[in-house]
Amino acid sequence: MSGTAVGVDIGGTKIAAGIVSPDGSVSMHSRVGTPSGDPVRMADAVVELVQSLGAAWTEPATSTGAVRPAALPVGVGAAGIVDRDGRVRFSPNVPGWLDHPLQEQLSERLDAPVAVENDANAAAWGEFRVGAARGAGRSAALLTVGTGVGGGIVEDGRLIRGANGLAAELGHLIVAEGGVKCECGNRGCLESYASGTAIGRTARDRVRDGSLPPDSELIALEPDELTGVAVTRASQRGDEGAQAVLAECGSWLGVGLANVVNALDPEVVVVGGGGAQAGEPLLAPARAACEERLVGRDYRRVPPVVPAELGEDAGIIGAAMLLLDG
Repeated sequence: MSGTAVGVDIGGTKIAAGIVSPDGSVSMHSRVGTPSGDPVRMADAVVELVQSLGAAWTEPATSTGAVRPAALPVGVGAAGIVDRDGRVRFSPNVPGWLDHPLQEQLSERLDAPVAVENDANAAAWGEFRVGAARGAGRSAALLTVGTGVGGGIVEDGRLIRGANGLAAELGHLIVAEGGVKCECGNRGCLESYASGTAIGRTARDRVRDGSLPPDSELIALEPDELTGVAVTRASQRGDEGAQAVLAECGSWLGVGLANVVNALDPEVVVVGGGGAQAGEPLLAPARAACEERLVGRDYRRVPPVVPAELGEDAGIIGAAMLLLDG
């Protein structure tokens, strides 16, 4: 198998792809919008992206100076619960994906090896191999804070998949029994309190209850404009109301982190997705809330909670490297 692969990241709003080299660098980026609610059209979009990249890509020159095309292996990170056979069992944030044989479908249509993994697992592997957790030794946990909250766990240098490949759904840890209803159908999931979606909802709640400072720019926004991205941008401009919203959601994130650390004792915790973009206004409260809830917190090493480094390429890089690493 070549040391180069196509990495694909399928999210709720976009499908991104690129050529990933053995050192984790990405070239020839390409992306399209995610076709909503139609698994067949999603597979079509992936196939078209991969084929367009493959048609434009050539291997480095050989010793004879020739340059030859080759079918590259394809690693896919999918935003859903993915089993060991690459079947998407369920996706809270991508309507239409239900018990869908994505890996089988793509393998039949692409003349190359294909492996499908949960997108947060892929991102965790990317950060472990070449990103924020690359110096962590052999243990790390990743939470991706985006539309939802995903998770990935590396232990003893291996990605933890569980008995059926469904492990590390950290966004669906219950942090508030009977709380806000989650897209997964349960109530009180971490995702319902600390995702980008939750940040937007919290901002709308604080505008309605009048608890934001009167000069906060969030107050002037329409409800559908109060998104996690809008709150993050306002926070970066120094808006105290936006920073208060991020602190509230960050504290909930810390509750989830404490559960992860108490259960797994990772060497480092990486926060990716929009959470990494939000920075310290989200992460500092998360660290504090996590440490307050750790068992034996005065007598143990508290793992650092750090922002991811690979940005939007984390899923692309990790999906490709998981396939290449075997």
